[in-house]
Amino acid sequence: MASKLLLTFAICRLITTVGLTMDPMELLSLGVDGQLSVDPFDLQNASVDFGLLSRAEPIVVFHPASSDDVARLVRTAYESDHGLTVSARGHGHSINGQAHTKNGIVIQMSGSRGSHLGSGKPAQPRVSVREMYVDVWGGELWIDVLKVSLQHGLAPLSWTDYLYLSVGGTLSNAGISGQAFNHGPQITNVNELDVVTGKGELLTCSKEQNSQLFHAVLGGLGQFGIITRARIALEPAPQMVRWIRVLYSSFTAFTRDQEYLISLQGSQKFDYVEGFVIVDEALVNNWRSSFFSPRNPVKITSLSADGGVLYCLEITKNYDQSSADTIDQIVETLLEKLDFIPTSLFTTDLPYVEFLDRVHKAELKLRSKGLWDVPHPWLNLFVPKSRIADFDKGVFKGILSNKTSGPILIYPMNKNKWDNRSSVVTPDEDVFYLVAFLRSALDTGDETQTLEYLTNQNSQILRFCDKAGIEMKQYLPHYNTREEWVDHFGDKWSQFYQRKMEFDPKYILATGQRIFRPSFISSSHRVAL
Repeated sequence: MASKLLLTFAICRLITTVGLTMDPMELLSLGVDGQLSVDPFDLQNASVDFGLLSRAEPIVVFHPASSDDVARLVRTAYESDHGLTVSARGHGHSINGQAHTKNGIVIQMSGSRGSHLGSGKPAQPRVSVREMYVDVWGGELWIDVLKVSLQHGLAPLSWTDYLYLSVGGTLSNAGISGQAFNHGPQITNVNELDVVTGKGELLTCSKEQNSQLFHAVLGGLGQFGIITRARIALEPAPQMVRWIRVLYSSFTAFTRDQEYLISLQGSQKFDYVEGFVIVDEALVNNWRSSFFSPRNPVKITSLSADGGVLYCLEITKNYDQSSADTIDQIVETLLEKLDFIPTSLFTTDLPYVEFLDRVHKAELKLRSKGLWDVPHPWLNLFVPKSRIADFDKGVFKGILSNKTSGPILIYPMNKNKWDNRSSVVTPDEDVFYLVAFLRSALDTGDETQTLEYLTNQNSQILRFCDKAGIEMKQYLPHYNTREEWVDHFGDKWSQFYQRKMEFDPKYILATGQRIFRPSFISSSHRVAL
């Protein structure tokens, strides 16, 4: 009773403050098994994200106990005459407030509470060994999907670099890492979904069943529904990983070798291909660089870096006990074709799980130094292969000069591994690169590490691409105007809009993406922000 009185008080205060006419009983009479919370900790947690670039406090946070709970809440919001927005939040790793909703409801999909739920999760992962898949709750973290799958000797095919992200969160974007060149992004390795649409309908969908919803939701930025269950394809999990890094001073050689490696077919290829740009000598021997011994640090100046920039190719080959005798020869044969700096070869062998969870180790180190919970003005771009050399010259060797405060990833992917029916947009070329500026704003007294400086630098990069005619696409996109969103989706905008009208006609879902304005806010509700 006390919690209901507190919830009623909070909603009534909001009504008084912002002039809404919502009836609090609409929420109090839901009849859900989960928890509606106005606990200050829950509200504060839901009002910020990993980016720490924006803040929007909801009126209530909902911890669901089931997919039906999510459907009941969304249906209540949809049927309300007074206006209520809903956003699903997983691990809160968005950058620009994409999972926020101001004065609405945040559904906390990861870490749901409730003692009667055992571990606090609405549904435990269920592995089918015979059919090689795992069914997981939409708020499940990928690290837990991995742990459960490995109990059966299996693992998902495609990953993100960081595993402490929710399944629903990455599938709403794409989910990419160094395996994407081979297996495609995570969204191409999903067999089936349960989705709650913006009308509050709970639907099962796949390529064969409710296919329009299935393809809309994958990469759909949360605009068409909330993923409550995903059926993820599995494969036999390797036991070990040979992890290799080599350095390049020539960007031409670096990209030529990357593109060669992702073109290989059959089993005689690497299992993971990524790379990163080194424009600051300190980064060679620190972030993600445990390869390079402190007793023998790598010096950019000693390697004749092109324009003061080095490029690191990061590759792996999976193996198990049965193939341990041949791994040396396989790797040696593959490396013979590459044109890296001979003295820069570094290798290590480690268990598969440790490799996949490598970024979490870096996180723990950063947390211990107070360098994790800081603003992250990240910028992620898909750059067409035909213009990647121009991008290098104008950005890596130009705009960035020789300082940065975080890693810059760069690696190519094959477009034929992506399903064009999904909502994701990529450059219209057979091969395109992810270029990810994963910088952190630090209060060190160095102007080049401040949030203002890095944000302005991101704007410079985007202006350069526009002026140079580089037809890149943002990954994890962030725009503020309708014109920008229409330009982003290009030929897909019409389909994207029609899908929105079908599955979320009142525009109540994922308003933090700032693509559509909820219909109750303005009479001209058919216009995006």
